[in-house]
Amino acid sequence: YQRRVHGDSSQPSSSLLPTMSAASPVLENANEECVGPQSEQAGKADSCAGCPNQKACASGETKGPDPAAFEVKERMSNVKHIVLVLSGKGGVGKSTVSCQLAWTLSTMGYQVGILDIDICGPSVPKMMGVDTKEFQVRKNVSGWSPVYTQHQDGDDNEIAVMSIAFMLPNRDDAIIWRGPKKSGLIKQFLVDVDWGETGLDFLIVDAPPGTSDEHLSIVTYFAATPIEGALIVTTPQEVALLDVRKEINFCKKTKTKVLGVVENMAGFICPCCKHQSEIFPPVSGGAAQMAEEMEIPFLGSLPLDPTMLRACEAGKCFITTYPDSPAVQPFKNLVNRLITSVGAQQPSSAK
Repeated sequence: YQRRVHGDSSQPSSSLLPTMSAASPVLENANEECVGPQSEQAGKADSCAGCPNQKACASGETKGPDPAAFEVKERMSNVKHIVLVLSGKGGVGKSTVSCQLAWTLSTMGYQVGILDIDICGPSVPKMMGVDTKEFQVRKNVSGWSPVYTQHQDGDDNEIAVMSIAFMLPNRDDAIIWRGPKKSGLIKQFLVDVDWGETGLDFLIVDAPPGTSDEHLSIVTYFAATPIEGALIVTTPQEVALLDVRKEINFCKKTKTKVLGVVENMAGFICPCCKHQSEIFPPVSGGAAQMAEEMEIPFLGSLPLDPTMLRACEAGKCFITTYPDSPAVQPFKNLVNRLITSVGAQQPSSAK
């Protein structure tokens, strides 16, 4: 399993960021507010005025498959299962689920990578324990080498991690980019990252909340690549479910299979008296009822557990660090249902 590349021939991350292309599902020389050549409004929207591609977009000649999709397919040829993790609303624990899913699959013997496409709010490196300056992306002859996690108790595997956070001179720097540049970086992640000679059993893609540029980019670039589908994270209250329904409809419109919904923070179990309280009451029936109404799988509920927060803050695997926590068994059940859903075989190094 390929590790980080070191040596004089490697190019440090700080020199990669300024040269990023703005190539994206929009054309390279398009206006900044481009709606994209695949849009029904291509060449017709107000933002198309003055664009050199307006005539071609209006005629429909730009609506063919993005050539980058075939580059992505070639790069992903040694990745067995690709899972998107989405949420309609921020703050529901999507990145927590993404990272702990990666950790848990790794403890089961799978080779795992996690790709952070939340360009403006990259939190994956922190939750994977690789957020210090010693961890940098390197460029070599085969592409960008991701950062790898350190060995932990109960897990001898390394997890490959890629995020824009590794490329920032200062980890507190704000990313103030419009859609085309975000899409350009996502394309480079998909085309240029070398996930190792032996490839991956699972690639977990942690997306930002909502249904915006990053989401359109990822489904466009994966158009020629078989992916398993999307895991959608929510909390029980209706204000979160309102946005999750939009996320599910986004998946339907883009023909992205919904693998299932995870209801996070579903009750709090007191560590002293074991009494369960509903911090976010499911006044409209919660995620289970919503899943039934929208005819998609419900993968389970996870209680609000302070030890999971501690594991994420420390960049550790939750199920091995806090094996007696009340959320451990529900999380294992969730992971097993996901493995069954995608038809993943038991790894040769199964534990």
